[in-house]
This record gives sequence, C-alpha cells and structure tokens, in this order.
Amino acid sequence: MVKKLVAKKLKSVGNDSQLSATIRESAQQIWLAGLGAFAKAQLEGNKVFDALIREGEAIQQKTRKVTEDKVTEMAAKATGTWDKLEQVFENRVARSLNSLGVPTKDDVALLAKRVAELKAEVEKLNKASKPAAAAAKPVRRAAVKAVRKPAAKAAA
Repeated sequence: MVKKLVAKKLKSVGNDSQLSATIRESAQQIWLAGLGAFAKAQLEGNKVFDALIREGEAIQQKTRKVTEDKVTEMAAKATGTWDKLEQVFENRVARSLNSLGVPTKDDVALLAKRVAELKAEVEKLNKASKPAAAAAKPVRRAAVKAVRKPAAKAAA
C-alpha cells in the first residue's frame, strides 16, 4: 500500500522537495500504523493470548490421546510378538529334548497314570490272594525248616 502511494506521488511530483515530502509522509504513516498496531495488540493481547492458551490445551489433549492410543497399540503388538517368540522357543526346545530322548511332560503323565493303574491291579491281586497265602504260610515255614536241616547236616 505504501509503495502504491509513493509510486502515485512520484508520477505527479516532479521535483526533489516534493519527493522528500512524500517519503516523509509515507514514513509518518508507517510509524502511525505501527503505533496503532502496538496499541491494538496491548488492548487485544490478553484476549488473544487466552484464546491461544485454550487452543494449545485442546491440541495438547488431542495429542496425548493419540499418543496413548498408539502406545497401547504398540504394546499389544509387542506382547503378541513376544508370545509368538516364546512359542517358537518352546517348540524348538521341545524338539531338541525329544531328539535327545528326554521324555515330555505328557510322557511322564502317561507313565504316572500307568503306574497308578498297575499299583491298583497289584493291590487287587494281593487282596484276593491273602486268604490263600494265610493258609499256605505254615506249610512254607515247615518246608523252609526241612530244607535248612539237611543242608546244615551236609555242610557239617
């Protein structure tokens, strides 16, 4: 705007004194516009400053929410990745132990179950044979004594 005024006045002004007057007038207008802007900034400055603070707070809240969402998303991805890595590790260790002939947890559990079944069968057989064993005990002792005596005489 100042350039237009200066250019207009330069066309119409022919001598140097009028040119200097035009330049001084333009400089005066610029100075006054600066003072007016400063005064307006003083009057409106607090309002503008408060509005900027409010806008900054709103942007900060939005940014925090987006950041928290991204962190949560990345944590979930990382957890999933760790779970997969852990599973791969467990599978490889299990294969290595299997190739060395180390029994697995399932093998040990199956063996323990079979031992429990066999123990139950043995107890069942022991209960069934107790009456017969009670009657056979005296015969056994007599037979053992008879076997011991001839062996002892032969040794003497």
